[in-house]
Amino acid sequence: IGLNVYGLYAYDTVWIIAQAVKTLLEAGGNLTFSHDETLSSLKGEALNLSALSRFDEGSQLLDYIMHTKMSGLTGPVQFHQDRSMYQPSYDIINVVSDGFRQIGYWSNHSGLSIVPPESFYSKPSNRSSSNQHLKPVTWPGGTLVTPRGWVFRNNGRRLRIGVPDRASFKDFVSRVNGSSNIVQGYCIDVFEAAVKLLSYPVPHEFIFFGDGLQNPNYNELVNKVATGVDFDAAVGDVAIVTKRTRIVDFTQPYIESGLVVVAPVSTPNENPWAFLRPFTPAMWAVTASFFVVVGAVIWILEHRINDEFRGPPKRQIVTILWFTFSTMFFSHRENTVSTLGRMVLLIWLFVVLILTSSYTASLTSILTVQQLNSPIKGVDTLISSTGRIGFQVGSFAESYMVDELNIARSRLVPLGSPQEYANALQNGTVAAIVDERPYVDLFLSEYCKFAIRGQEFTRCGWGFAFPRDSPLAVDMSTAILGLSETGELQKIHDKWLSKSNCSSPHGSQSGDSEQLNVHSFWGMFLVCGIACLVAIFIHFFKIVRDYCKHTPEEEEEEAIPPPQSSRLKKLQSFLAYVDQKEEESKRRSKRKRNDLSMNLNSIASRPI
Repeated sequence: IGLNVYGLYAYDTVWIIAQAVKTLLEAGGNLTFSHDETLSSLKGEALNLSALSRFDEGSQLLDYIMHTKMSGLTGPVQFHQDRSMYQPSYDIINVVSDGFRQIGYWSNHSGLSIVPPESFYSKPSNRSSSNQHLKPVTWPGGTLVTPRGWVFRNNGRRLRIGVPDRASFKDFVSRVNGSSNIVQGYCIDVFEAAVKLLSYPVPHEFIFFGDGLQNPNYNELVNKVATGVDFDAAVGDVAIVTKRTRIVDFTQPYIESGLVVVAPVSTPNENPWAFLRPFTPAMWAVTASFFVVVGAVIWILEHRINDEFRGPPKRQIVTILWFTFSTMFFSHRENTVSTLGRMVLLIWLFVVLILTSSYTASLTSILTVQQLNSPIKGVDTLISSTGRIGFQVGSFAESYMVDELNIARSRLVPLGSPQEYANALQNGTVAAIVDERPYVDLFLSEYCKFAIRGQEFTRCGWGFAFPRDSPLAVDMSTAILGLSETGELQKIHDKWLSKSNCSSPHGSQSGDSEQLNVHSFWGMFLVCGIACLVAIFIHFFKIVRDYCKHTPEEEEEEAIPPPQSSRLKKLQSFLAYVDQKEEESKRRSKRKRNDLSMNLNSIASRPI
């Protein structure tokens, strides 16, 4: 037997014990042994454990061993307080055929390296991934390429793949022309495309599960994969649910799924007041109020300078209403003259443009999108009702409704095909059907009098099942992700599942279009309101300034009246000034100033 590393360790161990015993004796210790009752009670006829004795100075000897510091054949020998080796190091060897070769070293100071660890002890510890190096590894077969992981032997047994022999929804998986092992469908195409992306061949054969007369029980199919007796994998429309993941490994989902509710729907009668539905009542009230307010603001700003906004009170009221509501169609005939009026009108026309565009779009949607009614609004109303519920034979929907939703099993009706779905819904045998989304989408592509009600109330997907810890499940998941990234998965979906015989899809939840409310436009109304307030403030500031500057002088000539009469007269004078046309008030003020100037000149020319 040749000397190996274990022999070197044994040699160093003997020297460590010998030095510890020598130190013990030099310290005055004795080598004494005593009988151990624990060893005597053990029954080991072949080992003869009762003949063993216990060393009395064992703890002291161990302490001397822990303080050992020497240089052995395997390198420096020293221990930490936790009895671990000081700076341990190992050789990394590559076993090749009947021999081996060294490809590097390992130590807790430097990690993996191709030089002896002793050369790093004088430097700070550095175990970063960038400093980890080994010599090339020779793998079985003499290759330097890292193997993918595992492959099927060419002369080994082919992978037995269980495939559900469905009686309905055969676009997902079905038997070809009554053959025993030829399969087609969406799930099969996805599986074959994923297998082609693997870096190793996977010989396989499809084995049908079920009689083809009714859909098989998928829980039984998964159990057979878990035991490995009949199948090595399951390929098909197998939903990934919690109970199944406890016994098998699933791949990445290749299609999203989830339970939904399908119910009959009807089109409501035409509503003669549909033109009011785009806006909420509050929105209508705010919009009408702004029409009146903006009209009044424009009248105030234009009244003193624009003849089109003057006249008898009745005519002016009609002008205000006509002007403001005609802006809805941008057909107002009255021209604005003042700068403030034009500013307010410009902002208001922008508001009207947004309102009319939003109204038109919402009304178009309401009148063109078919509205569907059904007493079933979703899973909550279905649970609270007393109607019977249909489910697909073999689906996990039955157990989910009983175990999770606490629906009585007596309310559940098993159905086996899309035709049975339609018949049961039309004749009232069931109030609704609960099934997985892919089946429902395929069903609604052919039967247009039904629709999904509410949202999906579970989230899951379909995947391929493999035994626990199967590396093929991980590799197939990576391949499925590759199909999704390249768009191949969508192409397979379009090939099998994108056909529809309905003019308008009912697959999504139907209902009234969302009405437009004040919250959607409050910022726009706020800007318009601020513009009106600012314009009114500036306008009245100018009027008050002009009024104070051009107050009629005849008031000064009159006797001073009582205070109450003076205030009333000033208010009447101010309102009359506001109602007066600006050109007329300026002309009158100018005439008064000329008359006053002439009077002053005549007084000055009289002889004293």
